[in-house]
Amino acid sequence: MRILFWGTPEFAVPTLRALLGEGHEVVGVVTQPDRPAGRGRLVRPSPVKRVAVEEGIPVLQPERARGDEFLAAIRALAPELSVVVAYGQILRREVLDVPAQGSINVHASLLPELRGAAPINHAILAGHELTGITIMGMVEAMDAGPILHQVSEPIGAEETATELAVRLSEIGAEALIEALAMIELGAVEPRLQDDALATFAPRLNRETAHVDWSGDAAAVGRQLRAMDELPGAWARWQDQEVKLFRPAVAEAHDAHGCTGEPGTVLRVLPNDPSRGALIACADGAVWVREVKPEGKRRMTTAEWLRGRGFAPGDRLG
Repeated sequence: MRILFWGTPEFAVPTLRALLGEGHEVVGVVTQPDRPAGRGRLVRPSPVKRVAVEEGIPVLQPERARGDEFLAAIRALAPELSVVVAYGQILRREVLDVPAQGSINVHASLLPELRGAAPINHAILAGHELTGITIMGMVEAMDAGPILHQVSEPIGAEETATELAVRLSEIGAEALIEALAMIELGAVEPRLQDDALATFAPRLNRETAHVDWSGDAAAVGRQLRAMDELPGAWARWQDQEVKLFRPAVAEAHDAHGCTGEPGTVLRVLPNDPSRGALIACADGAVWVREVKPEGKRRMTTAEWLRGRGFAPGDRLG
């Protein structure tokens, strides 16, 4: 099948590689323009573009996927189907309809649950125990198209968004190949979504990632795991912002004899990387086992504590 592939981040790469491995003809790749990234802010191609260039696939990088010139460019590729995986823009009807068989999307939730840009993060944030992949036909409304295929997957009790994204990217690639096989056999029965059951997973921002110590320890732990690795849950400490990772809900005896308002550092263990710093929540406390201070690399909290680091009684805002 002649496929036009749309995708940008690392999450989309396994699906592109799976299409190539299964012998589908990827006639072109549409990805976001090269952007500054990393500490040096060097302009870099997207992970999907890097694979496309390695494979000799034509690459299109419009600022906006619209307009007569862009439509002419993708029509010239004569795709039979568009496959979209975390591309980063909402596509208009005239774009979706270019391929003879339309456009399908790989989405990292069990739709209609968690429509939107950040379903993996919001699944962890909400405390869901189950998520998955949905292959859907695309319409102009966000993630509202008919369901073609779904695969469920449990979320690990201590799993971070980074870890879950890696697993779901591979599961999504497999699910897409299964869906294409069913489409070619005429065995797909599209199922309309029930809009009344829809929930949403909006794009993450600084406020979403600002640690809310007013929740209980389990909620704070979910927030830290949901924000890992980007954007990274953060709190203000003294004159800087510190990103916090790898939480563990503390046992009651861990905080024995320690008291403090939410956000207070109760204990520090510079020689114990399995725990690190104990920070009070509204109910209970969490161990923060990794940190990324401003301008520094991510490291174990114990390592940081042996330098400057937190001290008991410090307050994180």
